[in-house]
Amino acid sequence: MIGQPSGYARKGDATAGTFSKIMRPVRNQVFSRPRILESFGCVPIHMNGKSVTDPIGKFDARYIAFIETIAQLRPRLHRYCSRMTGSVMDGEDVVQDALFEAYRKLDQYDESRPLGPWLFRIAHNRCIDFLRRRGVRVEAETAAIGPDYVMPADPALLGVGRAVEQLVMSLPPKERACVLLKDVFDYTLEEIAELVESTVGGVKAALSRGRSKLAAAPEPVTSHREVSPELSQILHLYVDRFNERDWDGLRKLISADAQLRVIDRFAGPIDEAPYFGVYGRQVVPWRLAVAEVDGELAIVVLHQHEAEWGPYSVARLEVIDQRVVRIMDYAHCPWILSAATTVVMTGSSPGTLQAAYPEQPGARNTS
Repeated sequence: MIGQPSGYARKGDATAGTFSKIMRPVRNQVFSRPRILESFGCVPIHMNGKSVTDPIGKFDARYIAFIETIAQLRPRLHRYCSRMTGSVMDGEDVVQDALFEAYRKLDQYDESRPLGPWLFRIAHNRCIDFLRRRGVRVEAETAAIGPDYVMPADPALLGVGRAVEQLVMSLPPKERACVLLKDVFDYTLEEIAELVESTVGGVKAALSRGRSKLAAAPEPVTSHREVSPELSQILHLYVDRFNERDWDGLRKLISADAQLRVIDRFAGPIDEAPYFGVYGRQVVPWRLAVAEVDGELAIVVLHQHEAEWGPYSVARLEVIDQRVVRIMDYAHCPWILSAATTVVMTGSSPGTLQAAYPEQPGARNTS
């Protein structure tokens, strides 16, 4: 059981069960040792305000390997989870949960085997849980009763990368996973079978069905989620006041008990975080804009480089009764926007952001 956090969030906050807990200093646990925290750019702070910088003992090799593997593998894990869930932000949330689960289970891990496939398996299971909660289980079960054999498709004709990644969202979860793991991430049939808890024959059948469906599928179109007028209105007001540095006006849009989660940095009530002050003190010119990120309305943080504005990070707001009740800020996850297929700006002024996305695939301005 992880102890009482002392610097980043209070016990019992809304983000319990997420990987951000690893970034919270705890007492009398090997998990709290400073080197692990510092490898993520975090410095543990006790209640007296002093940072912990002295090394504590010798680390178990499995924990060091875990940190090193995450540093290399995390963008790939995010890419996989994003394509499984259909959202770059949902994908990061799933990765957070998966990494926290893996961290808790390190004592059960077989050190003779590579960490990467083990982490992918945990992330895959988290994706399936997410899809089931979202109601895709019925779709998957319906697809499972279909024929076991369909006309095979040549994987070379399907292409790789973004095209396949966009198309797989039309597939049931197992076929989606098998096509991604084989044709995008280049796992072997045996590795995929272990990861998705199937047999090599089952993986071959799922690949055959999935590839055939993709070969017959039309060109992918940009997804679009239905957006309530209330959410759109609040997001635009939030962005306008944020850009004007109208912090008092901004707080009027936020519920008194609103929760803030800055991924890998903070989780807790927003009134306990120097959130607005951190943005206000930034040296790099920045501004916020409302955008559709892979069809989902969100807030994109733009940074100015020379004469051009470019996307830097993304944030998601939850609105209830015309008040912001939850803010998810992904400022420390630069891989999220790079994994997005489309970033469509809405309501920006002409000429200001029109040239902001020459290097962002699929991004355009709708002013």
